[in-house]
Amino acid sequence: MADTRFWHPFADMGAVSRGGEFVIDRGEDVWVWDVDGRRYLDATASLWYANVGHGRPEIAAAVAAQLGKIEAYSAFGDFACAPTVELCEILAAHTPMPSRVFLTSGGGDSIDAATKLARRYWFELGQPDRTLLISRTAGYHGTHGYGTALGGIPVNRAGFGPQIETEQIPHDSVEALEATINRVGAERIAAFFVEPVIGAGGVRPPGPRYIEGVAAICERHDILLVVDSVICAFGRLGTWFGIERWDVRPDMITFAKGVTSGYLPLGGVIVSDRIAEPFFKEPGGPIFRQGATYAGHATCCAAGVANLGILEREGLIARGAEMEGALHDALLALADHPAAGEVRGGTGTLAAIDVDPQLLERDPGAVARVAMTARKAGVLVRPLGTGIAVSPPLTATTEHFELITQALAAGLDAAAG
Repeated sequence: MADTRFWHPFADMGAVSRGGEFVIDRGEDVWVWDVDGRRYLDATASLWYANVGHGRPEIAAAVAAQLGKIEAYSAFGDFACAPTVELCEILAAHTPMPSRVFLTSGGGDSIDAATKLARRYWFELGQPDRTLLISRTAGYHGTHGYGTALGGIPVNRAGFGPQIETEQIPHDSVEALEATINRVGAERIAAFFVEPVIGAGGVRPPGPRYIEGVAAICERHDILLVVDSVICAFGRLGTWFGIERWDVRPDMITFAKGVTSGYLPLGGVIVSDRIAEPFFKEPGGPIFRQGATYAGHATCCAAGVANLGILEREGLIARGAEMEGALHDALLALADHPAAGEVRGGTGTLAAIDVDPQLLERDPGAVARVAMTARKAGVLVRPLGTGIAVSPPLTATTEHFELITQALAAGLDAAAG
């Protein structure tokens, strides 16, 4: 019997400890190899983040160079390292609103920072009752305390006991946001959290005018708009932060994943000048008492600077939009398969295909079987709830999309029996 001392995140450890681990050994561009030397197409960019692909020597060299100087130093108070300052300047130059950059260790940290800052902002403005947070069904905002409470995937919230008070609205209804604000009162609400495209909740692009609609409601009621772009930024939707595809100006944008393409852990919050102003206006003002030990980590930031340079030089920021139609069309070719359900995508280089609902009702293991069959065919995909998600590196081509389609077709065949 196989066994492991590694407790995997989001894993059936009873199954993993008996069946053994799938161990990745190395990667190059869109490909990874297991320890037995077998090659696989990484159709998920690992966990949505390998935007520039695997094995980039430029990032490895930047990391090594920084380690040769100093690995990291605390960024608390007035301390900083050069790559940290450089990264923040690059990011602030590309935001859709004048901003500051608050760095964290990852996406979950970023959500917690944004929620606390939203509440603290209103406190500083003399409105301490504005603590309520609104989010959407099917949304995912990490697994920290605030992120768990905001999350709209029920199984991720279950079993942890009481959580911070939040309100959730249907993910596709502008009217539901207005109704909730009218019911609870804008004077109690700190912020509304929205993913430009819902990721872990099943790859759900917004409907026409949805983003503009909720942004207008937030502006009218003076509720902070927090855009969770942890998945959607750095080219995934074809822009720097994803949200630029819509004509809105958020108060905050959370980011992580693609900022380093996963080469080292890093995240942050883009904070509009409006929200930063109480904390920046004069010495002796309020201090935002929030910060990860590794926030602004010099080597992680050096990886980020090198990664963003690749994204710019190779035109990969725009590529997320350029390739979205081809990826969506590749999955649409499977829409008539008897084991297939809804196909979603078309906004950025990410897409999903559901398993037929009736088949899933008869066989709850059908999604896992599709994913495992695709793996055996040499393509790694992500099982998510009722279906399969794909989000390949931004370097992927239509030929790679064809391989994804072939592997998913084999998986659907296996699920259909």
